[in-house]
Amino acid sequence: MKIAVLTGGGDCPGLNAVIRAVVRRGEQHGLEVMGVREGWRGLMDPPLHFRLTREATSGILHLGGTILGTSRTNPFKKPGGAEMVVRNLSALNVGAVVAIGGEDTLGVATKLHQMGVNVVGVPKTIDNDLSGTDLTFGFETAVQIATDAIDRLHSTAESHNRVIVCEVMGRHAGWIATHSGIAGGADVILIPEKPIDIDRVCEHIMRRHRTRGVNFSIVVVAEGAKLGGGESKASERLDEFGHIRLGGIGQQIAELIEKRTGYETRSTVLGHIQRGGTPTAFDRVLGTRFGVHAADMVAKQEWGKMAALRGTLIASVPLAEATAKLKTVDDAFFAVAEVFFG
Repeated sequence: MKIAVLTGGGDCPGLNAVIRAVVRRGEQHGLEVMGVREGWRGLMDPPLHFRLTREATSGILHLGGTILGTSRTNPFKKPGGAEMVVRNLSALNVGAVVAIGGEDTLGVATKLHQMGVNVVGVPKTIDNDLSGTDLTFGFETAVQIATDAIDRLHSTAESHNRVIVCEVMGRHAGWIATHSGIAGGADVILIPEKPIDIDRVCEHIMRRHRTRGVNFSIVVVAEGAKLGGGESKASERLDEFGHIRLGGIGQQIAELIEKRTGYETRSTVLGHIQRGGTPTAFDRVLGTRFGVHAADMVAKQEWGKMAALRGTLIASVPLAEATAKLKTVDDAFFAVAEVFFG
């Protein structure tokens, strides 16, 4: 059987580990693997594809990004786009698709499966907000990068007697902010799940500076966090899945803190640094395990399912379950971080 592999949405450390594992395990199952360029766009007209072999995927395990390229193309937003994908898969004699992506990419995969396409999924998002799996690869790398940055911000904040606001990724879920904030010893963590009470934030910072003999503070904020239930700053531009391009909440919080406390405050936006570059060992291993399991799902014809980490085991779960709702930071976990805000 010929299978197609694609990567959609934002790039993510560990994608190449998955691709490599699908090819290696696929060969053992007698599968011919075709790489699709630029996500779902590569299955539109004209289809963009090339043969994936052991030789073509040798030496990519440690590389960031994706050798297949990616895009945020949504074929269901193009007139006749989904039907075009189905026709091209048939013309290329592709028997199954391995879709590696997050909520949007796997949402398309779910709809195509409902149209009769043989699809298996691999969860990919540094935000770790996909239901159905305990962790997604790329998340651990992003947290480590953010933690390293917070460690460095501590030294410059203390040297200059400043408050520094560090904006990290997290559109709807604050997993990166919470994990990196705890690991980096942040004094305040602000996430999308909890509207920001700027008065409480400023009171905490002033109390910390007055009573504890410190002259600096570190605030970590997820890009999707909102002030008092209002919208964070964002551009008007939308992608094909209807997502607003976020950005600006870190600067907004910094300006408010400086105005209300009188403390010099600066902001730093980590942005795409968090998902670029070399994946950690953990993400290489998790990506490899997901890729092997995806090839096994194809061999077993477990269509409409996704590889998922459940405890320490890799399991097959329905794609519909994985895309039904976002996995957000729960109160019990965030309470651990709040211990250190007092």
